[in-house]
Amino acid sequence: MRNKLFLALGATALLAASLAPSIAGAAPGDRLRERIKARMAERMGAGDAQVPKLVPDRTFTYGADPLQTGDLWFPKGHINDHSVPLVIFVHGGGWKRGSKDNAASRYAPAHFTGLGYAYASIDYRLVPTARVEDQAEDVARAVNALIGDAKKLGIDTSRIVLTGHSAGAHLVALVGTDETYLKKVGLSFADIDGVIPNDGAAYEVSAQLAQAGRMMKTTYEQAFGTDPERQKALSPTHHAVAPNAPAFLLIHVQREDGVSQNKVLEAALRNGGTRVQRNEFPGTGLQGHAEINRRLGDPTYAATGVVDAWLKQLFEG
Repeated sequence: MRNKLFLALGATALLAASLAPSIAGAAPGDRLRERIKARMAERMGAGDAQVPKLVPDRTFTYGADPLQTGDLWFPKGHINDHSVPLVIFVHGGGWKRGSKDNAASRYAPAHFTGLGYAYASIDYRLVPTARVEDQAEDVARAVNALIGDAKKLGIDTSRIVLTGHSAGAHLVALVGTDETYLKKVGLSFADIDGVIPNDGAAYEVSAQLAQAGRMMKTTYEQAFGTDPERQKALSPTHHAVAPNAPAFLLIHVQREDGVSQNKVLEAALRNGGTRVQRNEFPGTGLQGHAEINRRLGDPTYAATGVVDAWLKQLFEG
């Protein structure tokens, strides 16, 4: 009984610590919670332990920074002169941590290549070394690099979808609504067929900050600062009036802030004349937030079928 109590208390402490901010010079307890959060995010983001990690068919770089890199997988039997659609994934981690190696679904590479798509997972520069604006530009640069090598890789440049989880969901939504980032690298919304933000909740930054608890408020302020104009400029909802990427699929679990933020973004996209579909799935808190990323690509997980059907309609339409 005593051991069970200790286990329950330990689990509660881990969940509470998962919301702790990263603060320079923080008290020892805060630093411990931050380390626990980092380990927990890595463990929960990378996928179920029994799912083997699929070695990429190739890696690529899209800039000089060591984090400006990505992995790429192709369908079995893929021939470079046969163009296939491309799904590009952007990891989460509060804009300040995470990577393509520890914050991406292990199901996804085999699943999406099994459907006949190429699948890429990218890293990007992190806060505080880089700004969120730099991260959004990194997403655009990665797209540009893959488009530049499309003929050699056998990628169909008319069928490219961006997806991302958590902070990555915010970044792909921002790139899909504010054309500034694509234009910086010589692209436009015409180069993106669709966007799938997965359980993001910072689509309207000031509203997210207003309802955030003390711990998460620090994370948001580290990413977006305190200037209302900058927060607005980094809010996909404020850019969704039009034009936007052609189509959006918003998927999320039942986190209160996530539900409200996705509904507001959906309404803004509809008002802008953009095709948008929104689907909610069971799950709450950190566990639900992690699961919709960890299990995407698992054929028994409900969100997988929804994403598959949406991609099929988009790529074949």
